[in-house]
Amino acid sequence: MLTAQEIAQLRQEYSQQVLREADMAADPMQQFALWFKQAVAAEVPQPNAMTLATATPTGLPAARIVLLNGVDAQGFIFYTHYLSRKGQELSANPHAALVFLWQALERQVRIEGTVERVTAELSDTYFQSRPLGSQLGAWVSPQSQVIANREVLEARLQAVSQQYADRPVPRPPDWGGFRVCPHTIEFWQGRPNRLHDRLRYRLSSPPMLHSPLTWHLDRLAP
Repeated sequence: MLTAQEIAQLRQEYSQQVLREADMAADPMQQFALWFKQAVAAEVPQPNAMTLATATPTGLPAARIVLLNGVDAQGFIFYTHYLSRKGQELSANPHAALVFLWQALERQVRIEGTVERVTAELSDTYFQSRPLGSQLGAWVSPQSQVIANREVLEARLQAVSQQYADRPVPRPPDWGGFRVCPHTIEFWQGRPNRLHDRLRYRLSSPPMLHSPLTWHLDRLAP
């Protein structure tokens, strides 16, 4: 077992940068794009990796790491099996939270919002951009379901590979994209003495059709 002292020895101070209101973009999606590009430039390992938190309608939470696959004006997009645990929870309770951690930059971004499925056309386009192995894997895996052993997957992969050996692999009907449409985005910058900078954007009012979103920026105590 790990001791409290062993864990405490992992503590480190944060002192790289500061986060000021005057430096923030008016639109948090623009601010996210800036930070994401800086994470890529800093060669942060898999900067598109994010924690996705979901919950059942009764409030039972679950979290896992998934990959961000796209960002548009409406939100953050990722793809999965709709019949997986996260897919079923998002369909029953369309609310989610995301967390990006870019440790090398002493930064994290927290996102909360509602969830919607992307269009079939967008899912089709992304699916066709995936490597062949990933396309086949989407057909092979009954994600989140109990299987007898690894050999089940290997056998299914062989069968599906033969089935689509001479033709394009179509998108499975139960596989596609979700978009997290944020109402809250928080930017966190590590600072000395655990007095971190936390700047939070919140939608000032529910979005109106064809109207630009209005965001309010607050500083939170660390």
